[in-house]
Amino acid sequence: MAGDAKDLVFVGLNSRVAALNQDTGEIAWQWRSPTPRSGGYVSLLLLDQDRLIVSVNGYTYCLNPRTGEQRWYNELSGFGTGVTSIAVQGKDNLRDLLLAAAAADAAAAANAANSSAATT
Repeated sequence: MAGDAKDLVFVGLNSRVAALNQDTGEIAWQWRSPTPRSGGYVSLLLLDQDRLIVSVNGYTYCLNPRTGEQRWYNELSGFGTGVTSIAVQGKDNLRDLLLAAAAADAAAAANAANSSAATT
């Protein structure tokens, strides 16, 4: 099912990734990692504009975030398996995410300060 990736929430577990409609929670698409086929933990989901980067036990995949179609795969031969870390430089969506998190933290702190002031 193709749609706008901005309307989706991505969830990963047990060697699978699902895209959920953020308004209804309905599954828009689902994908299963070919390696490992089951029992693998999805340690990374990174939405980078038109790519959803997924790591399952260190095996790294690129999916189309609108459809779930696998675009590429890299087993990172020789690196072993485990929890994956990633850094992305200069991507607008990451900046927007960090700004939104900072704004939410500031709002929570302001609400806590107002609640404290109201009770004293």
